[in-house]
Amino acid sequence: MSPPFALQTPATPLVELRGVSFGYGDRRVLDEVSLTVPRGKVVALMGTSGGGKTTVLRLIGRQVTPQSGQVLFDGEDIGPMDREQLYAARRRMGMLFQFGALFTDLSVFDNVAFPLREHTDLSATMIRDLVLMKLNAVGLRGARDLMPSEISGGMARRVALARAIALDPDLIMYDEPFAGLDPISMGVAARLIRDLNSALGVTSIVVSHDVDETFLIADHVVFLANGRIAAQGTPSEMRASSDPLVRQFVDAQADGPVRFHYPAKSVLDDFRMGR
Repeated sequence: MSPPFALQTPATPLVELRGVSFGYGDRRVLDEVSLTVPRGKVVALMGTSGGGKTTVLRLIGRQVTPQSGQVLFDGEDIGPMDREQLYAARRRMGMLFQFGALFTDLSVFDNVAFPLREHTDLSATMIRDLVLMKLNAVGLRGARDLMPSEISGGMARRVALARAIALDPDLIMYDEPFAGLDPISMGVAARLIRDLNSALGVTSIVVSHDVDETFLIADHVVFLANGRIAAQGTPSEMRASSDPLVRQFVDAQADGPVRFHYPAKSVLDDFRMGR
């Protein structure tokens, strides 16, 4: 077996799913999904709620394992990795959790310092300098001594982003980075994702329902529906798509392939049964 993370060619995708199937109990979430995430790009995962987008992130981090198929990171199958190999892989990944998931009893500074203290032997002085650099990159160096309860939701998301890039990862995964944000904070978050991706040379996977902001920053968009990839392409290709599901999602139509009414008996039958 080759050593973990042997030198790969630039053409090797950073992340690749090959025929991955996964489900919770009897519910199949992903059905033989194959997906390639090129290096240095922002790839958006979009689609209806429950379509498997966050599950893809969990598979990449091996919080869950596929029931069939392979998940590759930098050319190496994550599934067979032992604990040491998996932790080495995860140190190359940054994760921005939905709503930030900051440690509420730690200051902004200590939240960002946490992965550096856990995974490196750097001196306190070096950690301080790195934390201030990461906070400066997201515009919050001046908030370093505040507690999470003292900052806004948008600021919390930016602190979480600073923490996600603390170890200079090769891959950053974003789970609904725009959820619950006001238009200004949403614009700031979108700009940071795009700018950091370019400045750091990282690869980004963005799970989002927000069409406008996501299409502004994504290089490639993948629509997941019914356990499969329904459509994919550039944002402009998705806006021009004639696929009914894509059109319903992009145009925010209440009814379409995703029905407004949950499957049920006819109204007349239901009322008759109630008599």
